[in-house]
Amino acid sequence: LFFFVLLQDQFDNLEKHTQWGIDVLEKYIKFVKERTEIELSYAKQLRNLSKKYQPKKNSKEEEEYRYTSTRAFLATLNEMNDYAGQHEVISENMTSLITGELTRYVQELKQERKSHFHDGRKAQQHIETCWKQLEASKRRFERDCKEADRAQQYFEKMDADINVTKADVEKARQQAQLRHQMAEDSKAEYSSTLQKFNSEQHDHYYTHIPNIFQKIQEMEERRIVRIGESMKTFAEVDRQVIPIIGKCLDEITKAAESIDHKNDSQLVIEAFKSGFEPPGDIDFEDFTQPMKRTISESSLSNSRGDGKSEPKFGGKSKGKLWPFIKKNKLMSLLTSPHQPPPPPPASASPSAVPNGPQSPKQQKEPLSHRFNEFMTSKPKIHCFRSLKRGGAGPEDFSNLPPEQRRKKLQQKVDELNRDIQKEMDQRDALTKMKDVYIKNPQMGDAASVDHRLAELGQNIEKLRLEVQKFEGWLAEVEGRLPVRTESARRQSGLYEAQNTSAVNSCAQDRESPDGSYTEEQSQETEMKVPATDFDDEFDDEEPLPTIGTCKALYTFEGQNEGTISVAEGEMLYVIEEDKGDGWTRIRRNEDEEGYVPTSYVEVYLDKNAKGA
Repeated sequence: LFFFVLLQDQFDNLEKHTQWGIDVLEKYIKFVKERTEIELSYAKQLRNLSKKYQPKKNSKEEEEYRYTSTRAFLATLNEMNDYAGQHEVISENMTSLITGELTRYVQELKQERKSHFHDGRKAQQHIETCWKQLEASKRRFERDCKEADRAQQYFEKMDADINVTKADVEKARQQAQLRHQMAEDSKAEYSSTLQKFNSEQHDHYYTHIPNIFQKIQEMEERRIVRIGESMKTFAEVDRQVIPIIGKCLDEITKAAESIDHKNDSQLVIEAFKSGFEPPGDIDFEDFTQPMKRTISESSLSNSRGDGKSEPKFGGKSKGKLWPFIKKNKLMSLLTSPHQPPPPPPASASPSAVPNGPQSPKQQKEPLSHRFNEFMTSKPKIHCFRSLKRGGAGPEDFSNLPPEQRRKKLQQKVDELNRDIQKEMDQRDALTKMKDVYIKNPQMGDAASVDHRLAELGQNIEKLRLEVQKFEGWLAEVEGRLPVRTESARRQSGLYEAQNTSAVNSCAQDRESPDGSYTEEQSQETEMKVPATDFDDEFDDEEPLPTIGTCKALYTFEGQNEGTISVAEGEMLYVIEEDKGDGWTRIRRNEDEEGYVPTSYVEVYLDKNAKGA
């Protein structure tokens, strides 16, 4: 009984231990599953990171990737994308080889364990039943033996008593014999039950239970082996992708080693070199001597000698400082009056100034003179007003420095050639289709493609004309064609009869209010500036926004170029406040604007206006 209880306790402990083993296996499955989720999340984040820093299509970033450093960075992004793919492979392999397999194995293990312990419990119940039968047989045998002893003692007592009748003695003798027979039967039954129990107990403890324990042991050992194999697979899955990850890292290293700082520096130089020559020294102007302008050959403008020589458009301006001058300051220098404003009249009555204040005549200022010279040396730009407020550039990119202009023209020519090739490919395809239709009318009408062929021919012709136009400008920039000759004008088709008037318009724009900044008509017409898209910008440029209002305190008759007449008490719009030169720019309506002396008006600036 003691051994039975001992084995019973161990059986329960084995049941608990095997359940713990299954729990460990399920815990490991959960661990691997979370690892696969981390790998997938990491791969997704790596891909998003790589995608985030990829250059956008048709954006400025694509141009930046011509440098070796940015190309190396792009290669790093691509390799990181492949690197992320390997982590996805790790996740997929772990899911299929470990998580899926172990999940199925756990289900099978639970069923096998349940079967083994069911057999064990059944064996235990059987041996317990046999033990109970043995105990019952034993108690019955013991009881029968006691009853037989009491019956024998009672018979002997009756037999010794002379007062008892013979019938009573016989009855007692028969009862004793019956009890002895019952005791013998119980003894035989007990002996048989005992032998049977001993046999069952021997089989239970030496056959059935050991077999069950052996099966449980084998099951547990298979579980331990399986979890060990899974751990090896866990490591092997990682090890399989290490060579590919190493290749990714090697490619990143190779991309880093391909960075060439000298090449990148040269690309920057090629991209931003302007082609301008550095300006020369500015000569000293002695105002103590009689007013005489002398500008050296190396100064900002070409030499004018005594002012009689004419500017030549074919020549090259020596000192072009314009790339380094702010546009607003440039506009102010070229358009505002270069003279002090007249003092206000002594009284507000118009009679006090019968003819209005007259601006004193002054000589040209040297800076204005140089900018006027620059205007004549920049043939493609009609007027500086076309540069205001960032309007669209001209078609021939004449607003760019020479080297940048050459690159833009070359890009345009290449783009047009690609468009021509595309149109020609479409035309060839339609021509083949038409031939097929002619040979096999049942496949389609050959006349149906004539209209499209005609359109393609027209498009190709237009594109070729565009290519010729841009190639002419490109050749002019590169010095392959004569600059601004009659043949070039006829070839490009850019010169019209209104060139003279366009130049005169520019010349008027450069005049100061007192007329001291004008050029002779013969000089302006000799420049022959070609008409470009700048004319359209000049006509269509947006008016300056108003920054406030003003009230005229006195009457001012603007008789000089750039000024505007106002009447006392008139309300007008302010579009440019006094920059320190004593003049304020105002507007009466969309077509009338100009400068008036600041002291002649009372200005009310709008606090919300931009730049007020």
